[in-house]
Amino acid sequence: MSTMIYNVTAVLMDPAHTVLPNAYVVVDGHKITDFGAQRPQGFTGKCIDGKGGILMPGLVNAHTHVPMTAMRGYGDGNNLQDWLNNFIFPVEAKWDDRAIRACAALGLAEMIASGVTCIADMYMHTDAVLREVESAGISANVSCGGVQFEEPFDPDKNHDCVVQRALTEKWHGRDDGRIQVDASIHGEYTSHAGLWDWMARYAADHGLGMHVHLSETQAEHEQCKARHGGKSPAAVLAEHGVFDVRAIAAHCVWTTEEDWAILARKGVSAIHNPMSNLKLGSGVAPVVDLKKAGVNVALGTDGVSSNNCTDFFGDMKLAAILQNGVRHDPLALTAWDALEMATVNGGKALGRKTGRIEKGYEADLILLDSEALNLIPCHDAANNLAYAAHGSNVVMNMARGKVIYKNGEFLTIDIEKVKKEVAGYALPLLFGR
Repeated sequence: MSTMIYNVTAVLMDPAHTVLPNAYVVVDGHKITDFGAQRPQGFTGKCIDGKGGILMPGLVNAHTHVPMTAMRGYGDGNNLQDWLNNFIFPVEAKWDDRAIRACAALGLAEMIASGVTCIADMYMHTDAVLREVESAGISANVSCGGVQFEEPFDPDKNHDCVVQRALTEKWHGRDDGRIQVDASIHGEYTSHAGLWDWMARYAADHGLGMHVHLSETQAEHEQCKARHGGKSPAAVLAEHGVFDVRAIAAHCVWTTEEDWAILARKGVSAIHNPMSNLKLGSGVAPVVDLKKAGVNVALGTDGVSSNNCTDFFGDMKLAAILQNGVRHDPLALTAWDALEMATVNGGKALGRKTGRIEKGYEADLILLDSEALNLIPCHDAANNLAYAAHGSNVVMNMARGKVIYKNGEFLTIDIEKVKKEVAGYALPLLFGR
């Protein structure tokens, strides 16, 4: 049965930056089939009154580590390497599938409530994460974050190669493509050429995308150059074919002009994580330069452990005003630029037809309460969304045509059960509480 959402101001996220007052959008199955300014006569499907709210495409969080919700605020006040080695890695060694599922469900709920309809997640115990993604109803590109510390390399003995095969066979393309499995390299500094070559070939042979961390810190970038005769992480991974498929590169904080040319030539999307990069003292990604070089730039929250929340509207606002402040230019990134990074650019990065209100696109739609105090008055819808909105303004989340959250109620997640499982099982397991 078709569904029509009406009585909304629709922000289409098309190239013309169209904002339609008194609009309607029709959904059939998981696709948008019609939209416009005049409500169609004789519609016989289900109707949803938007009550004058703002309807926009669902947000695409293009770099996450969902189960790390358990580590919210843990190890704060350290740089990336100290934070990882002294706090995060010791806790992660204690994970089991049950705890992963509880914390993944909590993280997904937080994102859903603030308007996220699609994610790219990289984390261990990936099958357990995927079970929660499947039931939550959002779309996801999921990867295990391939690492290689051992030498010599044997793909039949490397844990993440074994996991990659199993995940692809079991999950890739599940639910008419809602769930996609990507290949992955956690980072140049956590792996060697054996894994790079194997993952690149596996991705190409199986039609998978690629997810990597790239030049997040100055130390990571410079140490790679020292190891590889002056070559950056982007240059090294490109030489090994890692970017010969659709690929996303998280962070890109310390990338250079030469790196931007590589990313643009290879069609790699850079995923900007401004909140995490600032909190960990990693730096500010050259988003304006990446865009000028022709690189598609999308937006991510990174893990809650380095953010410390997934209110994507907060990341969107920071993404825009940070570049303006650093460059002393109020037009370095506009409100529309930020909105595109959070929607249509994310869809492109993940190889998905999402992030726009357009016929044939996925029915990933969110509705915001335009009567919320922080959204009054509205002189410009894009500016309100980019600079004033909060995740708490989201009153409906529709993922692939299915309403999964409405007026504070989760329709696919038993949130009270999840909270009890986190408090009663996951936190005691990880932190001894």
